Amino acid sequence: MQPLFYVGVRVKNPVKDLIMQKYRNQRSWSSNHQNQDNAPWPEMYLDITDKMLQTESAPISITTAHMKGLSSQAVPPHADTPPKTSVCPVYPPTDPESLPAAMGNGFYTQPFTPQPDAPPPLHSPPVGAHSGVSFFQWQIKQEEEKVARLTLEQLVAQDSDGDTCLHIAVAQGRRALSYVLARNMAQISISMLDVKEQNGQSALQVSVAANQHLIVQDLISLGAQVNSVDCWGRSPLHVCAENGHVLTLQAIHKALETTGQKVDMETVNYDGLTALHTAVLSHNAVLKDLEGEAVQQSPQTQVLVQRRIQLGGCIRTLLQMGASCRTKDHKSGRTSLHMAAEEASVELLHLFLDQPNSLAITNDMTYDGNTALHIVSALTGRVAQVDAVRLLMRRGADISIKNLEKDQPSQLVAQGPVGDTVWRILKGRQNKPRPSPY
Repeated sequence: MQPLFYVGVRVKNPVKDLIMQKYRNQRSWSSNHQNQDNAPWPEMYLDITDKMLQTESAPISITTAHMKGLSSQAVPPHADTPPKTSVCPVYPPTDPESLPAAMGNGFYTQPFTPQPDAPPPLHSPPVGAHSGVSFFQWQIKQEEEKVARLTLEQLVAQDSDGDTCLHIAVAQGRRALSYVLARNMAQISISMLDVKEQNGQSALQVSVAANQHLIVQDLISLGAQVNSVDCWGRSPLHVCAENGHVLTLQAIHKALETTGQKVDMETVNYDGLTALHTAVLSHNAVLKDLEGEAVQQSPQTQVLVQRRIQLGGCIRTLLQMGASCRTKDHKSGRTSLHMAAEEASVELLHLFLDQPNSLAITNDMTYDGNTALHIVSALTGRVAQVDAVRLLMRRGADISIKNLEKDQPSQLVAQGPVGDTVWRILKGRQNKPRPSPY
């Protein structure tokens, strides 16, 4: 029986298609550079994004700045801006679909059989030479040969934006190259993995912003620090919570359990919010948008529903990692329970009230003395308001607590059919009408 070329991983396209695409990309790249000193892979400082993003091999067509910011201060992901200029040695194009996708624990079991009319892929190993080697391991071997040409100065050099080669490789989703660069930099000094660019982001933070969960896991396993914050005060957990990067957050959790590195779950950004606060507020924004969607089956609604699910997964993962529901934000003294009450999110209220310390947090007050029941009772136009009030009362919410304005929850209820129902629940008068305020 003829041995396999690769024992790769399950990906969308067969490995043979990935290899043939790699061959076509490399042939195209070589024809465009055949007059450059007859060197197939020149070891000179060039614009890596200019050269790579012009080929089909680039895994993404946006700039490093686009991938890293993901905030109101950062460049929007679809802005018509020129590619980022970065000083980094040029590497041969690598197939886009194999890079972040072809890495997992499953195996591709079919033999690699090239098409009869197609030339063999470049750099393909001899038959039997790499039998039993995963495709990712084979990629690492190829990248090691290229990175070995770099001098120490080239490896650690930063461009005008503060980016190293590692920052750029991570932003482009090139996992094998990122792994080799990070490993070599860690051998020089473990602190090299945490070098920051102009926005205060390390390579790990770039990979989190780009939602490259496998690269995130690699970098943490090599020693990258997860408690680092950027120029907006955001930790990697904040970025995951803000954008619903549930796979990346789960990868961080898994990597931390493996390495034993401790993460500070109570780190706050410059708005005084923890990662859990950020996730709840992002979830609230999606709920508000969903209520405003007139067409229930529109594509926009489906996108919002998917985002709500992802943010819910982030909240659950943060709780598993040790985030506290009782931590108050620094500006208004709201806990995560208060924030969930602001949109009458029965799903999140259930989640937080099911925590072991739920009896202690039910009647926690904000800086102005409001409990979660005060906040839910004062809402208007929320479909789930009645269910949220009932849930809080079943879990021990005190209807007699007064805020700093000396108001009880029942005194904050708005007029209207829903408000009347809420008032009767709070007063325990299910069959009696609400008295007129006039």
